[in-house]
Amino acid sequence: MAVLQWFLNGRSQAKVATALCVVWLAVSLAACDRGTEADKAKQTASAPPPPTVVVAEVVQKTVPIYGEFVAQTDAKETVEIRARVQAFLEAQHFIEGTVVKKGQLLFTLDKREYEAKLLQAKGQLEVAQARLGKAETDERRLKPLAERQAVPQQDYDNAVANLEAARAGVSAARSVVVEAELNLSYCTIASPIGGLIGKRLVAPGNLVGKGEATLLDTVSSVDPMRVDVTISEAEFLRFSAQRAGGRTAKASALELLLADGSVYPHQGKLVIVDRAVDLKTGTLSIVAEFPNPDGMLRPGQFGRVRAPVEVAENAILVPKRAVQEIQGAKTVLVVGADNTVALRTIRPGETVGQFLIVHDGVQPGERVIVDGVQKARPGAKVNPSVAPVGGPAETKEDEKAKGKSAAPAPAAKAEGK
Repeated sequence: MAVLQWFLNGRSQAKVATALCVVWLAVSLAACDRGTEADKAKQTASAPPPPTVVVAEVVQKTVPIYGEFVAQTDAKETVEIRARVQAFLEAQHFIEGTVVKKGQLLFTLDKREYEAKLLQAKGQLEVAQARLGKAETDERRLKPLAERQAVPQQDYDNAVANLEAARAGVSAARSVVVEAELNLSYCTIASPIGGLIGKRLVAPGNLVGKGEATLLDTVSSVDPMRVDVTISEAEFLRFSAQRAGGRTAKASALELLLADGSVYPHQGKLVIVDRAVDLKTGTLSIVAEFPNPDGMLRPGQFGRVRAPVEVAENAILVPKRAVQEIQGAKTVLVVGADNTVALRTIRPGETVGQFLIVHDGVQPGERVIVDGVQKARPGAKVNPSVAPVGGPAETKEDEKAKGKSAAPAPAAKAEGK
């Protein structure tokens, strides 16, 4: 009996222990459920909002396609200032590196020697003229006498010969005077054109013109400035076809890109196309002219000339800053109607200003991310703001505010009608 009582008591204790374990397990599970729900609520409350990005709409329109060609500026007129007579350089009458006017005095040479030679030549001319006067008198005197045979014919013939010689002497003396006057004029050197003068090559006090015409300086015209461009034969044919067909609205308008990447503020025009294609290089030289009222352009500068060479009809345009390169492929991030980001691979074409022509991959009206690309991930949502052309980004809240403030607009239009 004692053993049976012990067995029954043991079973009761086991049941109690089992019941306690079940209660403890239920309480633990309930606590875990409450903890999981709290963690989920906490995670939901602390989840960051979608990142804000700037988007631009894909547009479709007809645009000209521009070609860029290496170019170098060159003066329309360049004149070397040289000393044509031998003399000492006496004075300089200009500031180096400035613009001089046509006819402005640049240099003067020591002209005393040439003034003396001019006086000497004039004296010789007077002697020759006196001899001519005597010869004319002798000829007039002997002519009637010779006709009456009052004097030997030989005397009259000698008088005629002396007259011709005197006339030749006067002509020679006059030429010497003209030469002396010309040499004297060379002692005063003026600018034959208006333009920019460079650094002097000879300082006052030096002997110039000895044996050859000494180069003193150079003057180049700067307004307008010519630009030399070399293009391939294929590019020239394509450019000529567009100009002949009138498909470019501004076929003659050219843009100049300077060495620092800036665009020159004045447009140019084509003025010269070379006679023939270079057989060695297969290129053709053309010359354009650009206004240069401020003297920004100088001869010898390098740059690029941009010219319309083709017209793309109904081209799909995407901002260049929206395009990324991933493993050699060009891609864009497109924001859908539900603000979900999708990665698209595009087939790019030519560049048109700040835009890129796209042949495949996007459609007109779709939105592509232009700023905040690093914050966007394919499949995730974003908060897009619109970037109008030439203006700052606008958020949806700004658009709504504008819509409210613009509510009376239809009434105003109706009144206008």
